[in-house]
Amino acid sequence: MEQFWRKYIFPLLYTFIIAASMRLINAVLTGFRFWERSWEETTIECLLLTTGYVYTYVLNSLLRKYQQQPKPPSAIKEYLVVAGVIIAMTDGFILPVQHFTGKRGCELYDVINFTLIPTLFYLLYYVIKRANASMKKSYEQQLLLEKISNDQLQTELRFLKAQFHPHFLFNALNTVYFQMDESVGTAKHTVEKLSELLRYQLYDHQQTVTVGAELQYMQSYIDLQKSRMNDHLQLQVKIDEQLNKQNVYPLLLLPLVENAFKYAGGDYWINISACLQNGWLVFHVSNAVPQIAVKHRKGGIGLENLRRRLALLYPGKHALDINACQHNYSADLKIAL
Repeated sequence: MEQFWRKYIFPLLYTFIIAASMRLINAVLTGFRFWERSWEETTIECLLLTTGYVYTYVLNSLLRKYQQQPKPPSAIKEYLVVAGVIIAMTDGFILPVQHFTGKRGCELYDVINFTLIPTLFYLLYYVIKRANASMKKSYEQQLLLEKISNDQLQTELRFLKAQFHPHFLFNALNTVYFQMDESVGTAKHTVEKLSELLRYQLYDHQQTVTVGAELQYMQSYIDLQKSRMNDHLQLQVKIDEQLNKQNVYPLLLLPLVENAFKYAGGDYWINISACLQNGWLVFHVSNAVPQIAVKHRKGGIGLENLRRRLALLYPGKHALDINACQHNYSADLKIAL
């Protein structure tokens, strides 16, 4: 319906408004009562209303031509060309018709009136169409840039996911390797746990899961690691019962837990806690380090991967603080749920 109005009704209506304006101005200046003229003249003028289709077609064609140019001319030059085209069409067609069909012919004020009014009206039409086309083009370019940016982010997230899998698998296989020397049954049980963890990692990393599912996954990993740790490990895990149905992107907590098990030493303790505070998931992991501490690399693949994924998935809605002291190492992560 909108296209029918724009293509068929509007040009006719717009031309009628222009013709009525010209006749009213003419009547004021000359006293000529156009409504008292013969029906033949009125019929011819009504037929001239169809020229609106020609005007709008030509102006729309000019607009498309300028919009498609790699380097369009200045706005002033463009408007001068458009005004020249409108004047040429008016003086080349409408004025001769008026001159040869009207009883009065075509006087000087008719030339001025019939040239100036259509030019102003159709130039206004072109300006509005040009502004709308520019806004539409700018909006489409913005959408395209957002799509390209989103595609780049999705590609990077998929790359980070592919990077995460080998890193996690390498650490888990080390666990199985050491257990093979102690107990084949224990190693077999560990492999079963590992298969459950890997199955969880098959989920799309751009889709959210419940916090409860993520914490359950983390607990399975902790159970897997405990199976290879000795009884001296002092492990404390506190989970807020309020954390359950909230949504979160997966595999953001594990790198911190994995890091704690990797570097635990000295007094040999690990503390893990997760709670809900004012709509934020507050996650804390800390562990004792050996007296002769192994220096934590700032550029480790696990933590760097985590930082980048947080930046992509929670821009401005997360905080990650890592502190390394003489006897302990801690990491605090906050995510807006």
